[in-house]
Amino acid sequence: MSGTIYILTNEAMPGYVKIGMTTNQVERRMTDLDTTSVPLPFECFYAAKVENMQEAEKLLHDAFADHRVRARREFFRISPERVASALKLSRGEDVTPKEDIFEDRDDERALNVARERRGRFNFRVVDIPAGAILTHVKDENVTCEVLDDRRVRFENEEMSLSKAALMAVNKMGYTWKAVSGPMYWEYEGRTLDEIRLALEDGG
Repeated sequence: MSGTIYILTNEAMPGYVKIGMTTNQVERRMTDLDTTSVPLPFECFYAAKVENMQEAEKLLHDAFADHRVRARREFFRISPERVASALKLSRGEDVTPKEDIFEDRDDERALNVARERRGRFNFRVVDIPAGAILTHVKDENVTCEVLDDRRVRFENEEMSLSKAALMAVNKMGYTWKAVSGPMYWEYEGRTLDEIRLALEDGG
């Protein structure tokens, strides 16, 4: 059966992704998941419409089984970009929502505050030197340069990592108001979020 495979993140659960499937629109699924038991709305990192969603989901779950949190849950402790790269092998149609999905302004405010907080990143802590070049996960031709512990140069301007990531995705057509920068920039083949996660896990 054809359907959509989605990769969701949640700022209330940093380091975790939800890999699932739906025959409905991803936006509808995200709304269904936004219950009172979840402090913040889910965000769609990537979604693709595929010909056989059951097979695609099973392959992803099997591929990342060693990162699965619980056997009967669809949550994995892994970088969303790694899962997205695997899903892209299916050659499915990219149906990632271009807009954030909120029920109201309070949800939007809470999510953007959490994104900005999570987006703070110290390059020195993870041994990324000034002068290092970072690549955007959605377009390898989009880069920025690390300037110091917290700032980067993007399009000849000095700014925060998250501001650079947001400017980049906005130019790609996404209308998001804020993003967590470490999820959208890579260094030496790994997202900054993945590097930070490995450090937190002691690896």
